[in-house]
Formats: sequence, C-alpha cells, structure tokens
Amino acid sequence: MGKKSRVKTQKSGSGASTAVSPKEMMNLISELLQKCSSAAPSAGKEWEEYLQIRGLVEKIRKKQKGMSIVFECTREDYFPDLMTWAQENGASCDSFTIANFGNEGFGLQATRDIKAEELFLWIPRKMLMTVESAQNSVLGPLYSQDRILQAMGNVTLALHLLCERANPVSLWLPYIRSLPQEYDTPLYYQQDEVQLLLGTQAVQDVLNQYKNTARQYAYFYKLVQTHPAASKLPLKDSFTFDDYRWAVSSVMTRQNQIPTEDGSRVTLALIPLWDMCNHTNGLITTGYNLEDDRCECVALQDYKENEQIYIFYGTRSNSEFVIHNGFFFQDNSHDRVKIKLGVSKSERLYAMKAEVLARAGIPASCVFALHCNEPPISAQLLAFLRVFCMTEEELKDYLLGDHAINKIFTLGNSEFPVSWENEIKLWTFLETRAALLLKTYKTTSEEDRSMLEKPDLSLHSRVAIQLRLAEKQILEKAWASGRAKRLNFQKKLEEGAPLPRYEESDIALLENTNTDAKLPIILHKLEEVEEDGQAIQMEEHSLLLNGEKVMYGIGMEANKEPVQDETQEKVCKDANLPSDSIGNLKAKGQRDVADQSASQTEEIPKENSE
Repeated sequence: MGKKSRVKTQKSGSGASTAVSPKEMMNLISELLQKCSSAAPSAGKEWEEYLQIRGLVEKIRKKQKGMSIVFECTREDYFPDLMTWAQENGASCDSFTIANFGNEGFGLQATRDIKAEELFLWIPRKMLMTVESAQNSVLGPLYSQDRILQAMGNVTLALHLLCERANPVSLWLPYIRSLPQEYDTPLYYQQDEVQLLLGTQAVQDVLNQYKNTARQYAYFYKLVQTHPAASKLPLKDSFTFDDYRWAVSSVMTRQNQIPTEDGSRVTLALIPLWDMCNHTNGLITTGYNLEDDRCECVALQDYKENEQIYIFYGTRSNSEFVIHNGFFFQDNSHDRVKIKLGVSKSERLYAMKAEVLARAGIPASCVFALHCNEPPISAQLLAFLRVFCMTEEELKDYLLGDHAINKIFTLGNSEFPVSWENEIKLWTFLETRAALLLKTYKTTSEEDRSMLEKPDLSLHSRVAIQLRLAEKQILEKAWASGRAKRLNFQKKLEEGAPLPRYEESDIALLENTNTDAKLPIILHKLEEVEEDGQAIQMEEHSLLLNGEKVMYGIGMEANKEPVQDETQEKVCKDANLPSDSIGNLKAKGQRDVADQSASQTEEIPKENSE
C-alpha cells in the first residue's frame, strides 16, 4: 500500500520514454502475436519459449512506460468512498469496516458481534460488473461483433474494467479505485522468481498463463486500433500491457459466476466489497437471492467485534491459489498435485483394461491427483490403478465373470482388493512413481526449508519455494503411503490371509457410508483434473439460490466454440483468465487485494489480500 493509485494518462515528460511511432508499436505487437500463436514448443523447450515471449513483452513495456492510467491517491484513501457508494446503492455496510490485517492484507473487520449463519452482507445486482453490463456499455458495439469477446466472459470483464477505469463518471469508479494497483499472481513475477518454479507441477500452467495473457493483449491491441466498432473506446489512446495485466489479474482473482436476472443461466461478475473478504477453511456461505436480486453472504462462524470476517474460497490446491489468486495458503487441507496416468494403446491388454475402466466411468488416460492427506489417492485413482495392474485373468473376471457388473462397484473401495498380488503391484507402482517425480526437482525439501529461513527473500520467491516444497511433501507422503501399503499386502500374501469377498448384500454398506473410499466408483463424480491443457480450470461450486442449490462455475475458461478466424482461434484457445467463485473473491497473493484469491467465494483464496 503506499503505492500510487491511478489517475490520468501519463504522457512524456512524467517519466514516459521517448515517443514511439504507431507503426513501430504495431510491428512489435504483431511479432508478439505471431510468437504466442505459434505451435506449442517441443518438450523441454517451454522455458526457452517463455524467455522469448517475455523478452518481447519487456520491449513493449519499456516503450509504453508512463502511458498507463493512474489515480492520484493510494488505494486505502478510496475505501471511505467505496463504503459510501455501496451504502447509497443498497448494500449492507453496518456490520463491518475495511481494515489492514498485515500479511493478509486488507479485509473486512466486524464492527459488532456477528453470529454464525447470520446474514451480514448483501450486494445488489446494480453494483456488480458483469458481462451484461459490459454489453450495455461503450464496449457493447465491439462485443457484438467479436467472437472472442462473446465466447470469453473473462476477457470481456477485463476490457470492461479498463474502459470504466478510464471513464471519470463511471458508476463503478469508487469500486475500481479501491482495487489493488498490482497483484502477486505469477504475471507479476520477475524472471528469476518464475525460475524457482522450474521442475514443479505448477510451472507449465504458469508459463501458459503468461503466454495466453500476452497473446490476448496483442490480439486486442490490434483489434482496438483497427476495428471500426472500437473507434470510441478510451483504450484506443492508451492500452498498455501493464493495463491489461492488471485487468486480467483483477478479474482472475475476483471473478465469480452468478445467475442472470431471469435465473435461466449463469454469467460472470465482479462483486464489489464482498471481494474484500479473505479466505479460511470452511464451507461456502455465499449465495444469490433471485427474489431480491442480490448476492448474499452469511457468517462462516461467530465473530466478535473487531475480528476479521473470513469466507471460504473453495477446494483449490495451492497451485491454483498461487497461479490464479496470487497467494499460498499454509493450512490448505485440499492441497494436491497432478499425476498423469494412462494405459498404453500398444499394450496387449489395452482393449480389456479400457473396457473395464469405461464401465467404471474412468478414462483410459487422465490427469489424476495425489492429495495432501490420507488416503493420498481418491477412489477414482485407486480404481484406475487396480485395473492398470490387472492380469488377463482378473480382467476377464471383471468383464465376464459372475457378478461382473456388481464387481465394478468395488473397484474404488479399499476394503475389496482384486487380489493381494494386484494390491502389491499398484502400491509398488505408486511408490515408484512418487519417487521418480521427486527426482525431477532441482532442490530437496531440506534445501527448500533452508531457503525459506532467509530474511531477505522476496514475497514472490517465498511463495514459489513454499509451493514447490508443498508439492514435494505431498509426493513424499504418497511414497511413504505406497511403501507402507505394499509391505502390508506383501505380509498378507505371505501369511495366506483370506481375500475379502464382495457380496451383493454389501451394496447397502457401500451406498450408505460417508467415506469417499467406500462409495461405488460409478456413483462418484470424477473429481480429477481434466486433461485440457488449459492454464485456467473451470470449477463448479454449489450456490444457494433462494433456498435451492444450483451449480455455478468459479474459473475462467477459454472459448470452446469453433472460431472461424484462425488467429482468433489461437487467441481464444487458451486465453483463460483465472477466476473466482461466488464464495470468495480475493487473492491472497495480492498484497493489496484483501485476500482475493482466484477462488473467491468458494474458490477464492484470500489474498493476503490487501
């Protein structure tokens, strides 16, 4: 805090670099777009491509120095205006104020005692910045003619935010001025800070995020300068990479899905004031009341006067928090790392394994997850590994044997092994795979812990090291669990222990337990990560709508519809912005963003908000 907010476009003379000709800038932008739209680099060349893209971006940033819009006061100076504006527009502001909570940044502080489940905050629709408000704004003409804006609500919100920021009479100016001036998403990392993530599970998503953002910027820069429908946009005179990076990060860390006015579908929105809440563990406590047409939040727990009010952003991993929200959550009980597994099509038993997996509702190739707590693998991954390690006779038994269909129900149940040999194989596989993954890191866990003790470590470097250490700890636990399980089943085999047999009567047991590992695999939603190559994942969260549960997405997703123009298709392909869900809107990484992680309501981790 303490940094200047934005207020007017700086021209040369106030620190701006020498004037750059429109032609020179357009040539650089075209070069950037071409580089970002080229085919994906070969394995091992991703870092080299990142450096090339970053080099072009830095050239552009240098020539655009001093061209961004700035406000004349600090962010904190605008908080009173935000509260006044919110109250005048029908929001509830009587139970809290905005306060600075140190390392967590800005957040909401109770001004009275608040009981758990008490409604303490509501924000009417007219205060929200949505895709619909963008369509009805100066951005509307361009939106109506550009397929990418129509398909990508997150990008629409980012440009909407920039247009309104440049409008001195914008309805949302009190809100926009209260946003952080910078964020702690990886888009703001220095090169050496990104380098600390090399070898981690998260690095590819970080590199993709940067590439996607650069491609989007280059595409829309050219569009704003050349499209007739963009002639009246304020961005035409000043649209810098730093502006777009700021807008993308604002949306990525705060965006949520809410119902449209008629409740027929969902739309993306930025929810002022509510997005100041920081993240903690718990349950989603935010919903949308269609009758009163407002976003409502009830207290997650009892709060005493002067205590900080938290919300739950959702079940995001720390990788997702860091990439989309800009912060690392130390006590994240939902942390996990991805592990890509698949049955080789060249394997002799591929067809049989694929068929058994299909009956269980599991792909033959998928990105699963290893979890930070016990058990480290989900019922889905257990089922996959059991099939992966089956012999031909075991496969025949699950395809053609007695009660074959019913046996599918036991694949994800730890109490009903296929055989002792099968259990030994699968846990040996997990033990070996975890050990191999640990060897890909350039540092050990001990070295990471030692680095974290250094007092002069930058915030971004600290977060990067915390993230890679957390990944290693999950893999170490998976390795230890795999070893212990292997030894246990080897002992059972040596002792000739009888194999637990599945009986049809056991189906009642399977269906009436709350333990995930005991549920029939086909009754579970496959919770693993989709293998879509996108830097930004789409997540669904349950939101209470007038007492009814509805599903709403929390992440920004790239366009999935075909785009005729090849350039548009490339831009849209993975131009995903991180997003938040209606539960939380802060990004912890953003020092000034009240903990608004990308998963705000349900998935918005707290920012260390500021």
